This record gives sequence, structure tokens and C-alpha cells, in this order.
Amino acid sequence: MKDALTHISLFSGAMGLDLGLAAAGFDTLTAVELDRAARATIRQNTQAALPVFSDIQQVSAGDLLSATGLQRGEVTLVSGGPPCQPFSTAGRREALNDPRGSLFRDYLRLVNDLQPRFFVMENVRGLLSATLQHRPISERGPASKTLSPEEQRGSAFEVILSEFQRIGYSFVYGLLNAADYGVPQSRQRVILLGSRDHEALALPPATHAQHGGSLPRWRTLRDALSNLDDPHPHFQPYSEARLQYLRLVPEGGNWRSLPPELQQAAMGGAYHSGGGKVGFYRRLSWDKPAPTVTTSPAQKATDMCHPTEHRPISVREAARLQGFPDEWLFCGSLSDQYRQIGNAVPVGLGLAIGRQFVGGAEREQGSQLSSQQPRLFEVPA
Repeated sequence: MKDALTHISLFSGAMGLDLGLAAAGFDTLTAVELDRAARATIRQNTQAALPVFSDIQQVSAGDLLSATGLQRGEVTLVSGGPPCQPFSTAGRREALNDPRGSLFRDYLRLVNDLQPRFFVMENVRGLLSATLQHRPISERGPASKTLSPEEQRGSAFEVILSEFQRIGYSFVYGLLNAADYGVPQSRQRVILLGSRDHEALALPPATHAQHGGSLPRWRTLRDALSNLDDPHPHFQPYSEARLQYLRLVPEGGNWRSLPPELQQAAMGGAYHSGGGKVGFYRRLSWDKPAPTVTTSPAQKATDMCHPTEHRPISVREAARLQGFPDEWLFCGSLSDQYRQIGNAVPVGLGLAIGRQFVGGAEREQGSQLSSQQPRLFEVPA
């Protein structure tokens, strides 16, 4: 087992990142996931063979090492994305002061106690600008009092970086778009890669480009769904009140595509709110990547309407856009399934990340690793 590329998964969700890492050659040995439906998904797809813990706040490094048969310092990689709501631009941005934001401390604790050779942490782009202390926009500006260090944009991310430095890890980070890695979806995420032994790390180079050139062009919705066998799509139907407007929206359009005289009635109170509101009455385009797959593709502000049918994308269509295999089953209610898919790291992005670690690990451990087939979530004997 010491010669394998071993992986412990934290905040595992439906295991999109883990599937990508497995395709890169990692063996996922144990997982931690609080959501009951997601834990059921993990057990369903791993034939209950993978040890799965629930509450990360109650899990110790000793628990995880006992489940894997490894010792401290022997794990190759720890991965996870602490809940992103505190860092989202759509939330209250209370960052590390939010109880969910404090789960970063548990991720840090386990990395420090496990001492893996590498770690990867994923989060939403709002992490880069999140503050430790929020001040409303209305109270900012030249006439307002000077911002404290805790109110400065990026102050929460600075704390995160300093904490990884404190426990002895070097790292690289950046904002990556999943579309640049062959994912048929434009989805920007902050990726942080860390090394215990200060090995040279780099973010994965793009494999696709928006306009092609020396790289293949971004993959589109049509590329993703063209051969999907989904004869009875599972989705949340729109109400007739919504459909009366969606029927008027062309492929690739949104509420702005409606006749001007209908826009205010369709939008209701949101008509006078700020922002682009691009998710309202949004109909996808066959020949572009999908926008970020949301956890609620049938909700008014996060519509992901099928390009030609008057319905939101189905569970299997959303899963395709995230790169899940067609045989990967999602447990729980319809909303549980959409949530698991929307919160996942795209499998293709996970593969690109995993490959950044595999090269160095194989060079050190021996070329015999490169000939091994990755084993999905095999439990050590």
C-alpha cells in the first residue's frame, strides 16, 4: 500500500473530485461526508466497501488512518472543499466567522494531523475576495471610515494561506475554469494545491480553449448530451406561470429575450433589482458550454432550461455536464440529487488536478506505478 497513490476524501459529496482523482491513478481509501443522501450515494456506487464517516468535526486523523491501514505521513493526498456558502458572492460573506466557514479549521486540522504528501482544496471564486468581517457596500466609499484589515477584500483567504504556511505546507493556487479542461461547462473555481515536502507544484495546464487554436475548442452542451440515453428524464416540472414566458425564450436566451412589454411581469420584484440576473428564464444553447450547473436548475433565478424542450435539464443531463459516468447513481429526493450534482467538482477538473500530483509521485516511487490501472475506491486489505 505504501507504493500506491493513496487518497483520503473530505467533504466528499457525490465524489466528482474523487472520480477524477481515481482516473488519474489515486486509490480513494476513505471518505467523510455529512449529508445523508450523499453518503447513500457513495455507498450505492462503491457497494458499501468504502469506509464513510459523517461529521468531520467528530472525526480524528486516527479514525481515518485506522480505516486505511496507513500511518501518519503515508497518505499521498488529502482532498476536500469546505462548504462554500460563507465565501459565495450570493451569500452573506461572513467567511470564517460563519459556522460553515469554520469547517475549514477541521480540514486544516486533519491535514496537519495526517501529514499527507499533498493536499488539494477547492472552493468558489468568492473565496478570493471574502472578508473576515463584512461591511455593507452602502457603508463603503470615500465618505466612509477606513476599512479595518478584517474588512479588506481577501482577508479571509489570507488567513487560509497563512494557516497552511503555519503547518509547514507550501502551495500554489489559482482560479480555474472547468471548460479549459474538457468539461462542457463554464465553471470557475479556486484550486489550492499544497506540498508537505515543498515539491514544485503547478496548476494544471489547459487542455481546451474557448476559440481553439493550438488546443481543442471548449466542449459544448451538444457534445455532452448527444449520445445520452435518457428516455424518461427525471426533472422538476415548471409551473404554467413560468412556462408561459419560457416558451417565448429562444435557445441561448434569458428574460431579456422576452418582448419588452412582458419582462416586468415575468420578473416580478426582481425586475428592479441589481445585477445582470442572467439566470432568470435562461434557456441553454446547444453549441456553447453550459453555464455553471446549479443545485436548483428549475428555480427562477438559476434556470437551466433545455435548449428545445420546455423543461429544466434532467438529473442525468446535469450529471453528464459534471462528467459523472452514466452508471453513477444518485440517492435521495429529486432536490437531493440535483444538490449533489450541482455541488460536485467536475470529474474532468479532478482528473487534471490529479495528473499534476501523479507525475512527481511516480518518479519517486518507481515507474511500476504508471502501468497499474487505477482502482476506484478499493479498501486496503
